[in-house]
Amino acid sequence: MRPRKVILCVDDNEQALSVRKFLLETRGYRVISALSSEEALDIFRTGGIDLVLSDLLMPQMDGNELVRRMKELTPEVPMILVSGTVKAFDRASHADAFLPKGACTPLELLERIRIMSARKRGPKKTHRPYHSLEPQTAVAAIA
Repeated sequence: MRPRKVILCVDDNEQALSVRKFLLETRGYRVISALSSEEALDIFRTGGIDLVLSDLLMPQMDGNELVRRMKELTPEVPMILVSGTVKAFDRASHADAFLPKGACTPLELLERIRIMSARKRGPKKTHRPYHSLEPQTAVAAIA
């Protein structure tokens, strides 16, 4: 059995956070919740997070600033910002994806999370194409 992906959900609205947590946990994800950006940053620093799903508009530190700080620590972790204000999209510049609340279905959210957590970005491996290898090396690489 594969280990469950760990998603850090951040929202200052406790009800929205619990709905998102329920949705993700029933799909097999392990969810860690944070009601503030500072709390989320502390949790993120401990490591083990596979994806961050955060509200954009929050007091003290907005989601974009939170994502910027997290990307400085661990840039390969995918991060999604959600907001009920489509105009706020301009402020979501540091995230890997932006989803407007209410304009995307829970299934669309789950699909985006599935795709992004499956391809958690790390250092790219450099592969030389077979045709650029020496003939003897290419045969050995294929065998």
